[in-house]
Amino acid sequence: MREGDFDEALLQAGVNNLKLGQMKVLEDNSSRAGSFVSTFIAGVDWADQVSALDRISALTKQDIVDLANRYLRDDNYVAVYKRQGRDPNEIKIAKPAITPIAMNRDTASAFLQEIQAAPVAEIEPVFVDFDRELTLSSAKDGQLPVIYKRNDTNATFDLMYIFELGTRHDKAIGLAAEYLDYLGTADMTAEEIKSEFYRLACSMRVSPGTERTYITLSGLNENLPEAVALLEKLLAEAVVDADKYANQVSDLLESRRHAKLNQSTIFSRLRTYAEWGPQSAVTNQLTAAELRAMDPQALVDRIHGLSSYKHRVAYYGPSTVDELTALIDAEHRTPAELRDVPEGLTFAQQPTDVTTIYIAPYDAANIYMAHFSCRTDELYDADFEPARELYNEYFGGGMNGIVFQEMRESRGLAYSASAALSRPALPRYAYSFHSFIATQNDKMMDAVSAFNDIIEGMPRSETAFTLARDGLLSRLRTERTIGDGVIWSYINAQDFGRTTDGRRALYDYVSRATLDDVVDFQQRHVAGRTYSYCIVGDRNQLDMDALRRMGRVVELSLEDVFGY
Repeated sequence: MREGDFDEALLQAGVNNLKLGQMKVLEDNSSRAGSFVSTFIAGVDWADQVSALDRISALTKQDIVDLANRYLRDDNYVAVYKRQGRDPNEIKIAKPAITPIAMNRDTASAFLQEIQAAPVAEIEPVFVDFDRELTLSSAKDGQLPVIYKRNDTNATFDLMYIFELGTRHDKAIGLAAEYLDYLGTADMTAEEIKSEFYRLACSMRVSPGTERTYITLSGLNENLPEAVALLEKLLAEAVVDADKYANQVSDLLESRRHAKLNQSTIFSRLRTYAEWGPQSAVTNQLTAAELRAMDPQALVDRIHGLSSYKHRVAYYGPSTVDELTALIDAEHRTPAELRDVPEGLTFAQQPTDVTTIYIAPYDAANIYMAHFSCRTDELYDADFEPARELYNEYFGGGMNGIVFQEMRESRGLAYSASAALSRPALPRYAYSFHSFIATQNDKMMDAVSAFNDIIEGMPRSETAFTLARDGLLSRLRTERTIGDGVIWSYINAQDFGRTTDGRRALYDYVSRATLDDVVDFQQRHVAGRTYSYCIVGDRNQLDMDALRRMGRVVELSLEDVFGY
């Protein structure tokens, strides 16, 4: 940069991408308000802020070279090193006694009462009408369903190819998706393809999941045809680069090693183990030996063949639906007949019939602990959802929830605490109860006892219920599903067999619900459960005898919970 060794065309590409970023920032009220605040804090005149892009557009290559020579010197950098390990001279501090605080949920200060008494006009909720908001069409002679939502806000777009093909169907699909990011074609290097996407102020990503793979293209809609053509070229013509695959495998194995050093990641994997057992979506991955033995051409073949499977197209942007389908017909490279997605692996939730304590090792002065309970016959039920969400709001909903107030604020037994009865990821799975506590090793048994008490004998508070109910109603009144959020809401509704916005049923239920309804829900669906306990910590600092009195103790290695 100091020598001016770069293409001047990058300046216009940079302006295009700043333009795109500015449009994205101004898409929602939160980002608009954030822009106001940051501009005020910086002491910048708002007129200068909104005209900044015009001034940037006028910059020349020489301006950039001059700036680089002024600031990017060889003697003005800072290096920061992170080292692991404990200080041998660390000083232990005796734990102070903590006096429980009496909770005053049913009282309010005069100031709060004054605020609560202030008249506020209620905002009416707005629910999504999929029939009105979306246009359902098709492309490729009816083979490709198209979900269309017009963008009337700005000139940006999001285009998705949605494949019902995920890692449970092919555990190498995620690796193939990551590999694509390193590849070029016979006539364009990977760097040239990235530069071209940047010039167009567009970006592409492939996102594989357990059930689905998404190919997403987004950016300035004026460049949509060129961006789609470039994406299709890469998907159909990507060529193997053996060196980059070797580097990718090296990076992946190193990231796996780092994952085993992270307490939160270990905890997440342990909770998955408790719910799904040793065979799950997260352990369904290529081994180190399989990664090294993999022919990278097999990954490229997966990329080339992806568009041959049945899939859907979703678009949010300013083009008309006819313009979009014409573009898909012209550029999207698919065979005459699309293939069915193959049957994939199935994973089964583990019923919690007996109390089991799963322990994974981590050397720390604190522990992460969770309850887990699954009744495998309690499958998804749309009519069940409103009561479940209100219970979660009252019992585990943030800092005002019973769990947080009892475990942290009142008793000082946890750094953080939460609990919820969770909706299954798909209708074929069951509901599950999850809790989370982060606490000190020597407080573990007290925390377990207290948590069990409040789960089984949930405290009643009309004031806490009113706050939970009103907070939930307020969110439902004020939140709006807009933009591509309408598409995601529609896809989610389809996944669960619904044709309408589920928030309407929630609003109707919460509007008439009482504390007795929440207590009744807790008694019927939460009380009396059997639990598995997930603990990540140093076993030498745990009260193992007390844990064994609770139930069966299973000590797992990191290889058990990670699957490698």
